[in-house]
Amino acid sequence: MDTSRSPMEPSGFSKKIAAFIIIVYTVVTLIPITWIVLTGFKSVDSAVSYPPEVIFEPSLEGYVNLFTARTRQSEEYLDSLPPPETWYEELVRSKDMVITGPSKFFSRYLNSMIIGFGATFLSIFLGTLAAYAFSRFKVPLKDDLMFFILSTRMFPPIAVAVPIFIMYRKLGLGDTHIGMIILYTVVNLSLAVWLLKGFMDEIPKEYEEAAMIDGYTRFQAFFKIVLPQATTGIAATAIFCMIFSWNEYAFAVLLTQFNAQTAPPFIPTIIGEGGIDWPAIAAGTTLFLLPVMIFTVVLRKHLLRGITFGAVRK
Repeated sequence: MDTSRSPMEPSGFSKKIAAFIIIVYTVVTLIPITWIVLTGFKSVDSAVSYPPEVIFEPSLEGYVNLFTARTRQSEEYLDSLPPPETWYEELVRSKDMVITGPSKFFSRYLNSMIIGFGATFLSIFLGTLAAYAFSRFKVPLKDDLMFFILSTRMFPPIAVAVPIFIMYRKLGLGDTHIGMIILYTVVNLSLAVWLLKGFMDEIPKEYEEAAMIDGYTRFQAFFKIVLPQATTGIAATAIFCMIFSWNEYAFAVLLTQFNAQTAPPFIPTIIGEGGIDWPAIAAGTTLFLLPVMIFTVVLRKHLLRGITFGAVRK
């Protein structure tokens, strides 16, 4: 028997198997993302070539098409125009087209930022208060209420899409930022309450009692004692809420058209001349991935701790 290591410590062979599985999983996961990023730097012809081109000449045609609206013109009209002043105008002219103005992508992207971060903030704010109340106070029928809150998360969006559409049309909340923020907050709130209640339960009540003995009010003890201790859980919950709000597609398609339309329903509508403009779609998808990736990287130190918090009971 090998007594040089603890029985709880994995063997060298087990570590190698685990490392191999992780590497394979990482490679398989990154292949689609890498292909999307690369497609954003291809020309339209290169993107639809068969067999697919792995080595290609980089082009910013996809990003130019994403941020501009263009129209095809005759050679006589193009010859009558002054020389292009910028590199992207020259690129568009090489395709026998002219730029007619900016595209709608930036406004849709901004809508995603406003709605996604707004819904995440409200979900965390309300979820933290509700989770603290369920954790610290004697709430009648607490278990039943907690189950009811969780059950709202079990509904598939399509099951409530029609009632919500009718309600929003009557209230005038359709195609508005505040309407989408409220809807995403309601959907995320059940998850936020359940996750944050577990974090609140792990914070000893004695900390607050000691603070209140020293003269703190309940609110002061909550903001100065409980919140700093729950930062890990709040960060982990914020990531999950943000991912849902950022990626949500069904409600965005049904309830928005112009003013509050987000990027997910807009990106598939990018159509090029003679077919789908895959480089522009790939460029939009790449830019769409960045905020969530940055948000997750910034809070990555809290994510693993937040997921495992409370897993081991003393």
